[in-house]
Amino acid sequence: MKLFDVYPLMNVTPTKALGAKLWDDEGNEYIDLYGGHAVISIGHSHPHFNQRINEQLANIAFYSNSVQIPIQQEFAKKLGEVSGYVDYNLFLCNSGAEANENALKLASFETKKSGFISFSGAFHGRTSAAVALTDNPKIVAPNNQRSDTHILPWGDIKAVEAQFQLGNIAGVIIEGIQGVGGIVVPDDSFLQELSVLCKKHEAKLILDEVQSGYARTGKFFAHQWSGIQPDIISMAKGMGNGFPIGGILIHPDIKASHGLLGTTFGGNHLACAAGLAVLEVIENEGLIQKAHEQGEMFMKALREVNGVNEVRGRGLMIGIDLDRDAAPIRTELVKKYRIFTGSSAGKQTIRLLPPLNIETNQLYSFIDSIKEILA
Repeated sequence: MKLFDVYPLMNVTPTKALGAKLWDDEGNEYIDLYGGHAVISIGHSHPHFNQRINEQLANIAFYSNSVQIPIQQEFAKKLGEVSGYVDYNLFLCNSGAEANENALKLASFETKKSGFISFSGAFHGRTSAAVALTDNPKIVAPNNQRSDTHILPWGDIKAVEAQFQLGNIAGVIIEGIQGVGGIVVPDDSFLQELSVLCKKHEAKLILDEVQSGYARTGKFFAHQWSGIQPDIISMAKGMGNGFPIGGILIHPDIKASHGLLGTTFGGNHLACAAGLAVLEVIENEGLIQKAHEQGEMFMKALREVNGVNEVRGRGLMIGIDLDRDAAPIRTELVKKYRIFTGSSAGKQTIRLLPPLNIETNQLYSFIDSIKEILA
């Protein structure tokens, strides 16, 4: 049997990792500026993370949500404290796509409506409802095409208002910063106006923070730069530092009932141990402030590189638009300079999502390398 060939693979086989470093099966050392799609938030093999996992594994790794699981409540309490959403409720699942799927379902249940608004360039996952809210032709199958989803131009508040006037809108979903769309940061005023419109029309505002959340932008969630409080916030990726975990934060006005949402593996003991370890490291090592400071410094230096047209992002979620095709640049960065970067954000865009505790000299290694290549 062979694996279904859907991933374009780099010719690298990592076998060991520590912090922002990787080693392959031939002993070559790499700098990881991509974190496996923003998943490695606190660095590879962080000792506190490993300790938490091992301690939990020695006791109980899993039981279903049919019993009391105290570590879930411990995790929810710590997440509220670190994120600032103390009064919100938490539903745990396993991935970002599941988080968004449950967010959409909950908004529909709550409003008794079926329509949703999203925006051009969006990516919310590969499950059915999430795919229906993107205009990416590579992932939209015929069964994802729905008449009650509306993909509107990015930043066009008048188009949103006009769609609301037609009725049947359960909610608006928007990424804190578009990732696959090219590291596109929404204007704070746009998010604020969306929040006002959703309240006016009794719809739910859903912030997809799957990639942009968990301290990556210098706030715990990217939308916190705008000062708004959404009705539902979806999370995953950096939540578990590589262990599968996702979830949604839910405004206290939205009431729960038994059977409303459900999951087999979500919120298991081991996942919550991983999640707690991540939050403890973010808090203890000051990674929110560090991401902000390092990101500002790094983006300023990148803007001075010849061959860089534009640098977008916040904190350590960065898109670099080049004056040429990015694909061969990424290949050379891996092969010659042994630096991992990200793709899938535009033909001329390099995407950087490094661990939040990356060292400054590792960031500057990238700048030195990209200068040589572009020259």
